[in-house]
Amino acid sequence: MSVEKSLRARSGDKCELCGSEEGLVVYQVAPVNAADASESVLVCSTCHDQIEKPDTMDANHWRCLNDSMWSTEAPVQVMAWRLLNRLKADWTQDLLDMLYLDEDTLAWAKADGDGLSDDEVDKYIDSNGAELKAGDSVVLIKDLNVKGTSFVAKRGTAVRNIILSNNDPEHIEGKVNGQHIYILTKYVKKN
Repeated sequence: MSVEKSLRARSGDKCELCGSEEGLVVYQVAPVNAADASESVLVCSTCHDQIEKPDTMDANHWRCLNDSMWSTEAPVQVMAWRLLNRLKADWTQDLLDMLYLDEDTLAWAKADGDGLSDDEVDKYIDSNGAELKAGDSVVLIKDLNVKGTSFVAKRGTAVRNIILSNNDPEHIEGKVNGQHIYILTKYVKKN
């Protein structure tokens, strides 16, 4: 079953944030490890546009989060938490105080830093002090023994499309010679 069909079945063909039935699209909740329904929400075009363009957010539209934040689906909870943090209105703080997320879901919600102040966001920093983002390319600055194999990732090897390890700013993930490995950020420099 496709991601969209799974989400439509899960949501009853309604936006999982506001309940609208018009212009439904799949929205992947970053960071994405597997592009499936467990990391996506079904949203209407209005919600999608405001998520993608934060400066166009209409606080009154998002009062719907009062209902959707109680969803049992983790990606919906994550989006509700991020949007409530992004809005920074008096009523949103009341909802945030009521919203409970388990540790893993809260870590996921905070993973992209949306709605958090700069000092609350975990930054992934390379050996030169440059900030790393998901999808960046980096170069190894040291030969690294890959645990569990006899493989050595050589200095100067490029690692493309890195993945930021959830809630751990000292590690990134990437592929070297077709092997998925975890790398300490202090052993890479941004390309």
